[in-house]
Amino acid sequence: MKTLAYFFIDALRQVLSGGRLYWTWLAFLTAVFALGLVHYLDQLAQGLIVTGMSDQISWGAYIANFTFLVGVAAAAVMLVIPAYIFHREDIKEIVLIGEGIAVAAVVMCMVFVTVDLGRPDRIWHMIPVLGRFNFPTSMLAWDVIVLTGYLLLNLLIPFYILFTRYRGREPDPRIYFPPVVLSIFWAISIHTVTAFLFSSNVGRPFWHTAVLGPRFLASAFASGPALIVLALQVIPRVTALHVPSRVIDFLSLVVTVALQINLFLLGVEVYTEFYFLTEHAVSAEFLFFGIAGYDALVPWIWTAIAFNLTAVTILTIHPLRSRRPLLNVALGLTVLGVWIEKGMGLIIPGFVPTPIGEVFEYVPTQTELAVSAGVWALGLIVFTILAKVAIPIETGELRREEAPARSTLRTAPAGHTA
Repeated sequence: MKTLAYFFIDALRQVLSGGRLYWTWLAFLTAVFALGLVHYLDQLAQGLIVTGMSDQISWGAYIANFTFLVGVAAAAVMLVIPAYIFHREDIKEIVLIGEGIAVAAVVMCMVFVTVDLGRPDRIWHMIPVLGRFNFPTSMLAWDVIVLTGYLLLNLLIPFYILFTRYRGREPDPRIYFPPVVLSIFWAISIHTVTAFLFSSNVGRPFWHTAVLGPRFLASAFASGPALIVLALQVIPRVTALHVPSRVIDFLSLVVTVALQINLFLLGVEVYTEFYFLTEHAVSAEFLFFGIAGYDALVPWIWTAIAFNLTAVTILTIHPLRSRRPLLNVALGLTVLGVWIEKGMGLIIPGFVPTPIGEVFEYVPTQTELAVSAGVWALGLIVFTILAKVAIPIETGELRREEAPARSTLRTAPAGHTA
């Protein structure tokens, strides 16, 4: 218990220490979060009327971000599998970064669902005993279980590994390997269940398709590793963590294959919708071409397709992918393209037209944009804090042998103060 107390004390010291870049970054994120909080309090006071959502289109930017971030959280498995199953030591050195991103993504997912509720205080109705959890009949109950379980797994496994190394020992595979295997299947389940939340709505033909689950996974394993690669290129510049180039190359190849599969599945859906036009294709027509002058989503989806096609071209051609600037462009386009495709390109068309044939357009309001930015800032704060503690332990800068009476906190080398 004494060592555990020292662990949290040294972790807190690590979080509260840093250079100008570190504190500037945290100050910026805090300001964005505060702005989002102010707008959310206004939304809480006035209700969802301050958003662009309506009775006809009841999901918007919040659920779009939620859907995208579930995929980012699941993508951590692309580091876990090679690190712990195939014993890639180079990846094992940075796997905790991926798990930190997963934790931040799940936290953002939960917050986005909360801000999407007009009355978040009514969540207590889902608490077992106090309310009715409706498990296993409710898909929402399944989603709560898989997200909460995945969050706990991605907190407990890194905590055991970091605490063991903090004490100057090596983690015991017999302790952490079974939860790691469980987390692999759990990662796939969180995005599969999210896809089922959509596809189980039989009254929404645009979502009611068996290919939605595979598409969710393919897009997740494209955008998630793309974000991880971008993060892994920034972290070595501000910390002492070394990221081997072969890790970047491996994850870039994962992004390439996943994006190719995602575009193939998108093509399959487009063919199915448009080869024989039926009333079920109206939502797709609204998305890709517009209906009766309502075409606000058309630029969004074609921009996403252009981004993804450009990205997959760069990633598929090895001489282009091997050039780091072009690789980063492709990764950025992948993230943006998938976000649009799984956000505005998936959520809104599912509601249009309504069951009685009405066409409504949705545009996020300033409140939604500010709240969404605030939630993203919160997630980045969570990831920054987790990385600030994990990296010094991983690099050996933060250690406490059990024999000495007091903790030792070694200062990071010059140039790595953030």
